[in-house]
This record gives sequence, structure tokens and C-alpha cells, in this order.
Amino acid sequence: MNAEPVLIDFYRYPPIGTEDWRYAYTTATIRALEMQLLSRALLSDLINADRFEAVAEMLSQTDYAISPQTADGECRSRIRRQFVHWMLDPEIVRMFRCREDFANMRLALRRVVIDRPLGTDYSSDGAIAIEEFEEIFQEENYERLPECMQEAVEAAVLGYYKNKDIREIDYAIDRAQALWRIQRYKEIGSEFGLSMSRIRIDLYNLRTLMRLKFAERDESTYFLHEGFVERDRFVQGLDLNYDSLAALFFATPYFELVEEGTRYFRDRQSFLALERGCEDYLMGFLKTTRYLIAGCQPVIAYLLMKEAEIRTVRMILTGKKNGLEPSLMMDRLGAWIE
Repeated sequence: MNAEPVLIDFYRYPPIGTEDWRYAYTTATIRALEMQLLSRALLSDLINADRFEAVAEMLSQTDYAISPQTADGECRSRIRRQFVHWMLDPEIVRMFRCREDFANMRLALRRVVIDRPLGTDYSSDGAIAIEEFEEIFQEENYERLPECMQEAVEAAVLGYYKNKDIREIDYAIDRAQALWRIQRYKEIGSEFGLSMSRIRIDLYNLRTLMRLKFAERDESTYFLHEGFVERDRFVQGLDLNYDSLAALFFATPYFELVEEGTRYFRDRQSFLALERGCEDYLMGFLKTTRYLIAGCQPVIAYLLMKEAEIRTVRMILTGKKNGLEPSLMMDRLGAWIE
């Protein structure tokens, strides 16, 4: 049964909930840490550096001063441990740990269906221990997984063997994870988490729309329900040309994102601007938590912004190693750092 469309009763960003004074001291700490996020000027200098060694030198006074090869992993683990320490709501901690469980499941399922041995490169930040996770998939005893993950495994395996299409695994897991987030945030009463989850669904659907059009595939089943924008609007977009897509989303918060993304795609046959726009929008939403005096929302926002910074540094390092043009990296670099 199709979900009813959600009324968009905001102009730019959805509501984020109210203050929670239990987090007064932690929020003050977060405000100080936000000042230490890498500036856009420094990121631009990193991108325009002529040598990889120059990039490492500029990072020497930051969180990424350790070996560039391991900086991102260590920084990510450190901020996630700090997040658990800050967060007073165990259910929200579990929500974020389950991100890694879904990611581990995606990797394991891909290896199972193509009959490759399970590896050791799983994330240790999930709610399910790596040893238990490997045991579950080696024995194919999926009943030990949470119900939402059991359903995802079944749907992913059936979808793959129907057409031998590995993308069916990703779709099944994406769908299960998105709907699980919506359900759980409703149950724990997190307006911020619910708004963020619906934004993620909208941005997922936008990316899916553009990629389906590029591949000339008319497979509307890949679009997810429960976003702010009704699913039928994305389905309608499959029948329109690129010049008409922006108008289709004129009454939504994503008009500028779609307009710039389609323009860049027409000019360069690349989704770089679309990816940048999606990340910019999500980061813009996270920044609205700066208007709260106290609450778990700024803590969650800082974690996600720091993870985005880590990805950006990794992108720059990888680009420098492989001789990627600075202009391409600048096109991909989001505007989330002021």
C-alpha cells in the first residue's frame, strides 16, 4: 500500500524539534568544536596544492596530522567514540551504530551471492560485533539479525537471483534502512531524526531519478516512499526531458539543486553537481541546529559534519595521489563549510 504524501509546510528546511537542557554543557562543547572544522579557504588550498607532500604539510596542524593513509579511519573512529560519550539517549546511539550494521550487511550479501569468502574489512562501529556478524553470514543463520535486517536479506537475495542484478541488493538494503529509520524515529519521538530521514529519502530519489534517466531505464520501483516529496513526482520525472525537471520540483525545497544538477549534467555529462548539491542541502539542514541553545540535535549534526569533513579530506588526498584536476575536485567540493 502506497504511503500518503507528506505536506511540505516549510520553505527551505523542515523542523528540527525543541531544546533539551540535559545537553546544555555538551552543546557548548560542540559550539567550540565547530570552530575547529576545516575552513573552505584551507580546503581550497589543499586542492590547489601542486604536490601531495604539500597537502600533508598543510594538514600537519589539524586532526589529520598523522599518516594520511590512516588519518580518515582513525579520525572517524575517534569522533564516533566521542559521540557515544556525549549522547544521553541510548536509542539514538543505537540508530547510528546500526548504520554500520547495514553497511556490513551490504558487503556480506554481495560476497555471498557472488560466492566469495567473507573478508575482514567490516566496520567495528556497528551494534553487532564483527565476530557475530561473520558467523551469522557464514552459517546463513539470519534469524539472529534484527527483524528489519532479516527482511532486507530476504528481499536482497530474492531480487538478485531474479535477474542476477547486483544492484537489487543495494536497492533492497536502501529501502529497508530508509523505512526502518522512519519507523524508529517515530517510535522514539525524534522530530529532528524524522526530518533528516525524510530528507535522505528525497535526495536518494533525486539521485535515482537522474541515474535511471541516464541509463534510459523506466523502473519506478526503485523510488522510495516516506519522503517529503511524493514518490509519484519522481516517477513523472522519468518521462520528462532534462530541461523540464527543474520545473517539476519548483514547489519543493530542491528546485535549485535540480536546476544546477541538470545544467551541469547537460554540459559535462557528469553527476558531480548533483552529488555536491545533495550534500550541500543536507549540510544546510544540519546547520539549522546552530539556532538551538541545547539539545541532542547539535551533537548529531556535528558528528555528521565531521564525517563529511573526513570524506572530503580523503577525496582530496585520493585526488592528489591520482593526479585529478583541481577544477574537478572543486566542482565536487560541497559548500557546507562557511
